[in-house]
Amino acid sequence: MRSEPPGRLTRRDILAGLSVALILVPQSMAYAELAGLPSHHGLYAAALPPIAAAFLASSPYLQTGPVALTSLLTLGALLPLAPAGTEAYARMAALLALVVGVTRALVGLLRMGWVNYLMSRTVMTGFLSAAALLIVASQLPAALGSSAPAGSVLARAGWAVAHTGSWEGAAVALSALTVLVVAGAARLHPLVPGVLVAAVGGLLYSVWTGYEGAVVGAIPAGLPALSLDVPWARLPSLLVPGVVIAVVGFADGASISRLYASADRQRWDPDREFLSTGVANLVAGLTAGLPVGGALARTTVNRLAGARSRWSGLVAGIAVLVFLPFTAVLAPLPLAVLAGIVIAAVYNLVRPAELVALWRVSPVQALVGWGTFVATLALAPRIDLAVLLGVAMSAVVHLWRERTPDVGARREGDTLLIEPRGVLWFGSAPVMEERLLARLAEEPDVKTVIIRCGGLGRIDLTGAYTLAEMLAQAERAGLDMRLEDVPDHAFRVLTAIGLGTPLKPPS
Repeated sequence: MRSEPPGRLTRRDILAGLSVALILVPQSMAYAELAGLPSHHGLYAAALPPIAAAFLASSPYLQTGPVALTSLLTLGALLPLAPAGTEAYARMAALLALVVGVTRALVGLLRMGWVNYLMSRTVMTGFLSAAALLIVASQLPAALGSSAPAGSVLARAGWAVAHTGSWEGAAVALSALTVLVVAGAARLHPLVPGVLVAAVGGLLYSVWTGYEGAVVGAIPAGLPALSLDVPWARLPSLLVPGVVIAVVGFADGASISRLYASADRQRWDPDREFLSTGVANLVAGLTAGLPVGGALARTTVNRLAGARSRWSGLVAGIAVLVFLPFTAVLAPLPLAVLAGIVIAAVYNLVRPAELVALWRVSPVQALVGWGTFVATLALAPRIDLAVLLGVAMSAVVHLWRERTPDVGARREGDTLLIEPRGVLWFGSAPVMEERLLARLAEEPDVKTVIIRCGGLGRIDLTGAYTLAEMLAQAERAGLDMRLEDVPDHAFRVLTAIGLGTPLKPPS
């Protein structure tokens, strides 16, 4: 796979990378907590993985590292296997990152970037809204300072909200202020570092007041040694979640990369982006990190800060790497602040208006979107299964529609003109044959039947044999049946099966 010239590192790239790093440090810690990991694992995933991705990325702006959706998918994949926050859990997170990395790298190397388009807009609308609700729900106990009992994400959130006596006033204030600061800063301008301001403010408050609520606590200094000491025996349990994360977690980064490539009239290569984020995940797995992806908000900051090449991601990773020996200063940071950072990052992904609008556009697609939404909430934390269910529902709808081609017919004298539209494949061929025979039964005195194939987008081998059989039946019945406006691909298929009745080739 050839790589385009990356360009030289400029002063703007350095400034943009440093700007991203200021957001990346607290955000990566927050997303690690969301994934059920101690916060320092997020820092590990924010150091070397962006550096590795920078050497292969297609987009000059895309910033790789921990992201909210991938962290939630990680939580869902690992919770059934080990208690969150334990060493065994962390090692499985590293193994999951390796699975994601291998999957994405293979997609890139085999030039299968088109798999990114398997996730329909309808499925993503339902899934993202439900996932955002789950993310917010997962942060409510920490945001309220409540020690909710063990249970599902929604059950713990419900318990925390209902038991107001368990709330800790300072935690509620800190999380609320964090959301207001981060959201307000984004409204002012994406370059205003709301995440950094909130994190520094929460840290100073904790130090000055001797805050007694839940805090980050001791953070190991430095980067862990490269290691493949992961629970390989758990690999079969992580294959499906890993593949889902590899595809679904790619979507956000891909959307912003395509948008900016179009705006700047640059070429964007999904295969290279899959490869770069695949290598980043392999590095995350080797360094006790968690699955990573392209971050929409940090990518926007990177571009607005003036990045000119993908080396800005290298700068961001190096900045986090340099900071790792000094992470002890973050020990007093309240977990309520990290919860507020996560909530502020995802609350606007809950889009009920889009779900409601689906009913006006297409009731069938609305069922797919709402079905995915409900399945995501019902199957939590295994939301990867909800994604698969949504894709399956979308595929069934697509196949059902293609199974019923539109067969228009009109009579001109003693000639019956048949104008099928759609796709003639093994699923729709019997339907078209049935409708044609029914129409002939209504017109027993016609002498000639002309099937105009120009409206058929594709004809597979079974469809071609069906047409051949229909022509043979017409000949036996004494009818003159002809095919007209045959598309090039269909003409080749029909000729290859030795269709005896003359065809009118495409002009």
